[in-house]
Amino acid sequence: MAYDNTCKYLAETYAPNFVRWLLGINPTNVEVIKTEIIPEPIRSDALILLQIDRKILHLEFQTLPYSDPPIPYRMLKYWTLLYGKYWCDIEQVVILLKETDSELASQDKFERQKTRHSYRVIRLWEEESAPFLADNALLPLATLTRSETPTALLSEVAERIGRIEEPDRQRNISAAAEILGGLRFDKNLIRQLLREEIMKESVIYQDILQKGEQIGEQRGEQRGLQIGLEQGLEQGEQKGEATVIIILITHRFGNVSEEIEAKIQSLSISQLNELAIAQFDFTSLEDLINWLSESEN
Repeated sequence: MAYDNTCKYLAETYAPNFVRWLLGINPTNVEVIKTEIIPEPIRSDALILLQIDRKILHLEFQTLPYSDPPIPYRMLKYWTLLYGKYWCDIEQVVILLKETDSELASQDKFERQKTRHSYRVIRLWEEESAPFLADNALLPLATLTRSETPTALLSEVAERIGRIEEPDRQRNISAAAEILGGLRFDKNLIRQLLREEIMKESVIYQDILQKGEQIGEQRGEQRGLQIGLEQGLEQGEQKGEATVIIILITHRFGNVSEEIEAKIQSLSISQLNELAIAQFDFTSLEDLINWLSESEN
């Protein structure tokens, strides 16, 4: 869930930047479409819809090209639902985050009998780094792009994050770079280059890793961070998601009361997913308390 939520936050918060990157245009108006408009979405946590004039940009971020139901079928179904509602052009892009040799990473269409539906696939590890380094909103994704010297690339990302003047944006971009960078780099290298003085209030990747492993051990199901946070432990997914969010909040605003922790731990999976995105916009614990109060209504 951590990678999905991080990419969703970036694409929705910096929607014009993603439109410029993916469509090569400077949009005058970009609207984030709520996924609730699709009845029973297949994977609402990974679905991002941006409307630009009379076109919809549909983004799907995937750590790896494995999915149930398969990605090609999902893209066909979403296109059909969106076209039936909006009757406009729909640009679909699947963005793969983690390098893999799987043939599925090159699959860019659905084919069955006489039905054929195509979409665009971007494998970040094949993309040039320069366009991502030039845009602060895309810096977290730059950590996963092509480079003959990956360590130097991570160092440059950290340096550019350090130049961001607006504190909230610097904090959130740092947190996103730290989480996504964990798909490629050793945690010690991330801690060394994305220094604490640069990202004072960002999430500590190592803490998330350790907490995810602890939850797996408690459940007798030791799984890696990728499975623990993306797919969740079947019985411990809700507890694991709540624990990660508490870590995020604690690193940003300091320790929270037992009462607040209890409220977060009592949230449903869907509410926790909403909170994982909403917390990036919080500026104080008061925002969190208000959000929790509204969720009880």
